[in-house]
Amino acid sequence: MPAKPSRKRAEPRASRPHMPGYGLPKSKKGLLPWKWAAARLSKSRQYWVVTVRPNRAPHMMLVWGLWWEDAFYFSTGSTSRKARNLSKNPKCVIASEDSEQAVILEGMAKPLRDRAKIREFLRFYGRKYKWDMSAMQDDMLALKEPVFVVHPKKAFGLVEKTFATSATRWRF
Repeated sequence: MPAKPSRKRAEPRASRPHMPGYGLPKSKKGLLPWKWAAARLSKSRQYWVVTVRPNRAPHMMLVWGLWWEDAFYFSTGSTSRKARNLSKNPKCVIASEDSEQAVILEGMAKPLRDRAKIREFLRFYGRKYKWDMSAMQDDMLALKEPVFVVHPKKAFGLVEKTFATSATRWRF
């Protein structure tokens, strides 16, 4: 993973999620800090990606990816269901693998077109997963196979054991 990001987004605003009937307090006491969420996104090995099919049915799949520079990056085959869904509707949901300390992002997936950024993605991705990306890099750099970036618009986090006081929504 990169030592330091080259650009930083403003800290998102934390509040309680709208969850009628769950008894969440009105106070901000116990809200999770964004750095808590970013740390879990960074250390997650697998992520759930939810996209929407053309018939509006949801599609969910596990992917490998990177939380990097305040965004989520992942690649997939250009003919995969995820890529085809995102080409028609870029709205998606990304979730970390740990449901006991969950982080869920809502945003729009956009194909990454910056070849220098794709090279960095390949290097960091290969390091994180100890995976040789050389067989895929030419097609990714030629923009034949997509790398997507998701900048969150909204995020949710919670700790299962302290759900009632830790449930947090962040707006970007």
